[in-house]
Amino acid sequence: MGSIAPHVLVLGGTSEARALAAELVARDIPVTSSLAGRVAKPRLPEGDIRVGGFGGPDGLARWLADHDVRVVVDATHPFARRISASAATATAAAGVPVLRLERPGWQPGAGDDWHWADTLADAARLLPELGTRALLTTGRQGLTEFADLDMWLLARCVDPPDETDGPLPARLEVTLSRGPYRVAEETELLRRHRIDVLVTKDSGGDLTVAKLHAAREAAVPVVVVRRPPRPDMPHSADVKSAVRWLVDHL
Repeated sequence: MGSIAPHVLVLGGTSEARALAAELVARDIPVTSSLAGRVAKPRLPEGDIRVGGFGGPDGLARWLADHDVRVVVDATHPFARRISASAATATAAAGVPVLRLERPGWQPGAGDDWHWADTLADAARLLPELGTRALLTTGRQGLTEFADLDMWLLARCVDPPDETDGPLPARLEVTLSRGPYRVAEETELLRRHRIDVLVTKDSGGDLTVAKLHAAREAAVPVVVVRRPPRPDMPHSADVKSAVRWLVDHL
């Protein structure tokens, strides 16, 4: 493929990635947003869009060279560990600056009953000690980690699980929805399903934080899965500072 105008590659379909793409388009800075394609109907950012993987770090490095990418922003989900590792390796090989744009994680407040876990498997081991009816908000692809539990589980996902996601818990119900959520809605969900323990990843942000406020008000314990480690690279916690960094490197 021939070279096109030098531009920015934004990895990820997060709200921060979409906001950054919109800001760059408003500044007439060419931007391509790359989405993993795991969600059937994702919210689409402004600017150019590509969907799917790159074929590992080598494939990403070739894509950067072929498209004259001057800066990469890794704005993937805090738990999308594989693409972040590929981005670090590929940008180093291609000599392209890279920035990690990641919202801060959640912090417990007064009245919270949080139990930290390093992995989904660790979270599953904690559940029988904390309750009998759990709300899982950790995504459909990790449901197999809860397959051996003999307790009632409600999984909230954007898309329904399928056979490619692995074995599912026997006593599982699935509800499909997408944030943002309000505290009143989350409180009603806990009440209606008699939820006595909540499981979440430490995703951060405002779109889904209402479940934590509802759990606090209902005195429901929360199992929080810690974020995985990330490659060492420059970091920004918000879009405004990311734009400043980009302007300095373009």
